[in-house]
Amino acid sequence: MDKIILWEQEEYQYPLSCGFFPNMRLYIHEDDSVRPCILIAPGGGYCIVSPSEGEIVAKKFYDMGYQAAVITYTTNLLMSAPLNKQPMMDLMRAIRYVRKNAENLKVNQIILCGFSAGAHAVGTVGVHFDEIEDKKYPGISARPDALILSYPVITSGEYAHRDSFNALLGFSPSQEDLNYMSLEKHVSDNTPPCFIWQTATDELVPVKNSYLFANALQEHHIPYSLHIFSKGPHGLSLADKTWANEEFGEPYTLEQTFALMKAVEDDLIPLPDEVKQMLLNQKAMFTGEVEHQKGNVWDEIKVWPELADEWLKGLK
Repeated sequence: MDKIILWEQEEYQYPLSCGFFPNMRLYIHEDDSVRPCILIAPGGGYCIVSPSEGEIVAKKFYDMGYQAAVITYTTNLLMSAPLNKQPMMDLMRAIRYVRKNAENLKVNQIILCGFSAGAHAVGTVGVHFDEIEDKKYPGISARPDALILSYPVITSGEYAHRDSFNALLGFSPSQEDLNYMSLEKHVSDNTPPCFIWQTATDELVPVKNSYLFANALQEHHIPYSLHIFSKGPHGLSLADKTWANEEFGEPYTLEQTFALMKAVEDDLIPLPDEVKQMLLNQKAMFTGEVEHQKGNVWDEIKVWPELADEWLKGLK
């Protein structure tokens, strides 16, 4: 599992990186077969990059015959340094890296797959892919060949998951910035095909988000597949036994989170005592020091990777 650092030191300026650089972990088959590649952006409200939607998803698609990678993009745990376009640019850089190295990586197609706020980051690339040039990869497109949006944050309007936009844009964003990040407003005839899934009872991100994006795709005649499962909470990831047992694999997606928490512990970032204690409690939860109830297998929902696979094959 190779780790690819996406930015050089002089290129990356996020103020609360605490030594972290956005990166990508690769899961590449050793044979010579050329395959589609799933690039995965886990969720976490733009505050963390959740391990529950990282390695286990990569391994699932790897076992289904795909090349895979997990992107640990920039997040804003303290809600104090708005991210703006940085997560979108992290994902664009990952796409361009894979496309530039497609022959060595044995990749013939790039599918960007996101969860929750990670699906929002994926969606920003899907609708804004041609707006930012990359000096390191001139002339190389950041357009994915397809998108997979899992319980996605889409709109900044009435049905917004407000905390995600607070982390992304701050607590007093301009209407222009909110409009730019409201993805249903920017679907075009060049938006990649999309596979979208969510549950009707999602308690954090209203299911209307998925409908809004699907309607925009329909208006522009973009191929899409929309699956609304009857019930289930937010954040189901694979919804299978591996997920329910919290067998998430390596928690490398929390690299920035742990670096920031270490800086807080060392008083390098001054915070009120109650905020500091809250972060330390979160760290104990992430590292498994705190017992909590595990999830359940959701039989209706756990088929979504197979549904996505069949849909992707139909695009060829």
